[in-house]
Amino acid sequence: MTIMRRLARPLLAAAFVDQGVQLARKAPERAAAWSPVVDRVREPLSLGDRDVATVVRVDGAAMAVSGLLFGLGRLPRASALVMAVSMAPSTVAEHAFWKVQGEERKAQRTLFLKDLGLVGAALVSVVDTEGRPGLGWRGRRAAKDASRASRGAAKLARREARHAAHTVDREARLAGHRVGSKVGV
Repeated sequence: MTIMRRLARPLLAAAFVDQGVQLARKAPERAAAWSPVVDRVREPLSLGDRDVATVVRVDGAAMAVSGLLFGLGRLPRASALVMAVSMAPSTVAEHAFWKVQGEERKAQRTLFLKDLGLVGAALVSVVDTEGRPGLGWRGRRAAKDASRASRGAAKLARREARHAAHTVDREARLAGHRVGSKVGV
């Protein structure tokens, strides 16, 4: 891991851990702001009749734990994905600047954009392969290697078939000469 990653991961993770802990601790107070978001995703996510505060608490716990894992460098790509997914509903629920006016609107828009920036940073971390080839490249490379190997095998098979045909022809001619010399022709 490069020095940049060693520094950047905990710095990014700190915001997620802090916000996740605050969400989990203060879930009942934040439930009212989250209610419209939870109601919209209740059916697609099969939340049933779960309490909004419970959903907020679970989201906060997921955000804090994934931030902690990310900061420690454990499962960095998976934990970054969880960080991004858990931050999105929080951003929409708590910083709905389009619902307020005046100075409050400016403040909420700033917080909304800050959270979007954190989501973006987490998404960049999801695709960070630390300089190692990603799965897409590895798949394309394996297909290319297999294609090259099959072409080589086909070329070798054709060469061996030609050699076998020449050997058979030569052996047939030699057998004909042996038969002719024994008969006295």
